[in-house]
Amino acid sequence: MAKPAPVADTRDPGSATTTSKRAVSARDIDLPPVMVKQGGPLAKWADDRLGVGGLSKFLMRKIFPDHWSFLLGEIALWSFIVLLITGVFLTIWFKPSMAEVEYVGSYQLMKGMMMSQAFASTIDISMDIRGGLLLRQMHHWAALLFVAAMFTHAARIFFTGAFRKPREINWLIGVGLLFLGTMAGFSGYSLPDDLLSGTGLRFADGLMRSIPLIGTWAEFFVFNGQFPGDLIVSRLYMVHILLIPGLILGLIAAHMVIMVYQKHTQFPGPGRTEHNVVGYPLFPVYIAKMTGFFFIVFGTITLFGALVSINPVWTYGPYNPSQVTAGSQPDWYMGWVEGAVRIMPGWESHWGHTTWSWNVFVPGVILLGAFFTLMALWPWIEHWFTGDERNHNLLDRPQDNPTRTAFGVAIITFMLLLQFGGANDIIATHFKLSLNAISWFLRFAIFVVPVIAFWVTKRICLGLKKGDQERLLHGSPTGEVHRDANGAYIEDHVPISHEEAFALTAIDAPEPLTVAAQADAHGVRRTDGDVSAMRARASHWWSESNIPHPTREELEEAHSHHGDGHEIEPADKH
Repeated sequence: MAKPAPVADTRDPGSATTTSKRAVSARDIDLPPVMVKQGGPLAKWADDRLGVGGLSKFLMRKIFPDHWSFLLGEIALWSFIVLLITGVFLTIWFKPSMAEVEYVGSYQLMKGMMMSQAFASTIDISMDIRGGLLLRQMHHWAALLFVAAMFTHAARIFFTGAFRKPREINWLIGVGLLFLGTMAGFSGYSLPDDLLSGTGLRFADGLMRSIPLIGTWAEFFVFNGQFPGDLIVSRLYMVHILLIPGLILGLIAAHMVIMVYQKHTQFPGPGRTEHNVVGYPLFPVYIAKMTGFFFIVFGTITLFGALVSINPVWTYGPYNPSQVTAGSQPDWYMGWVEGAVRIMPGWESHWGHTTWSWNVFVPGVILLGAFFTLMALWPWIEHWFTGDERNHNLLDRPQDNPTRTAFGVAIITFMLLLQFGGANDIIATHFKLSLNAISWFLRFAIFVVPVIAFWVTKRICLGLKKGDQERLLHGSPTGEVHRDANGAYIEDHVPISHEEAFALTAIDAPEPLTVAAQADAHGVRRTDGDVSAMRARASHWWSESNIPHPTREELEEAHSHHGDGHEIEPADKH
């Protein structure tokens, strides 16, 4: 099947162009017959009252750019669909009650054991319901993939600058989805009322109780008394199957509507500007791609659910507040929070009749809140540094903004170190290391290693940008080296294509801010657009690594010498 030609969807809905310079109107895009002709009495009835024909026509003609990294958001979307499908099945059989019953199911090792109805129904789903274990494991794997895909998608948005004006609102929606996905995973993980999930709930109880002044009241409100109470499973069940999924569905809808309205971002390339979108129409290209990709994601999750065991609750047993699972680990997206609590020194303050547990509150509550707050505010933080008021529809490459990329890598490094902290007992037992030594190492590493990662990443980005400049000026090296009559070693270069040169020069970094004049030409004090000296210095620090593109004169001068090669070692002067 021939690959369809890419189409450029401009801001003017009345025209579009292809990269082959052939004028294409939106009317030239083939539509299904049902959208061209009357689709029967029902379609005509709906179109007469709701105008669905015109809306469908608009959506089917919508142009979307093509890049592999855009699939990360689709993975999150399709994982959520799998969660809804498998969750409906599990909802039919799961009993969200902490009332104690005697187990009478087919799992012989627990025959006659007292347990909650929630745990007993989880064992029944796994052992007695046809296909129950497969659907339960698919649900768990889909939850892990959903959060992982959202984290990775957010990283792609961050490193390419897709959060900048005019997409700050969609970035906030994405941060909200990431937070809700994390909470959905934790609430669902806690429902089976097994020993491992109960340990996780005990951890959450500790976080709540560490909140100064209101911690005990928060615990009593959530657990209906002292931990573990008798209502937490039923309350989490309502949150998990109704509240959070409803919010996620609403935010996904808002996210998609805003994306369609603002148009999808794209990487620089020939024919791509800040005012158009070059790609393929939703129908038939992207509908076929999205459908196929959904079945790929669904099949992968099914394969994992069938072949890779996860959360075998029957090996842990029902929850008992007096016990804890040895070597217990939370799902990966909560591991960094547990790691922060584990490596935090045991700092406490006693004021009057109150105890302030900084060793839990700071790493478990403040750090978690600070992470999502920093994510939500990042578009405005970067704007404070750059003062950039332009609309951005072309994406940066990570090396195009070395400071932002270095910040992102430093934060990821910080979180990875905390992940290791969350597994410090496993690392200690498997590698025969001292648990205390690991904790002390991480206490210093979380401050030192991210700084090193920041510096190394920034230097790498600068090296890549300088390499791009070399390619623009001198062309692409061929790998062939010869020695001239004077003894100098010269490497041959060939000019890069116009398409690559366009992509390398399409992004212009904003100029650093300067201190604004205190008064205008008439001596009247200015009150708008003031830039403080501190902000100007911060902007200069942010932008000092920007390497300007070669000027037209420099490019013409370099192109006139392409045939002369590039000297890599001067001739011997002796």
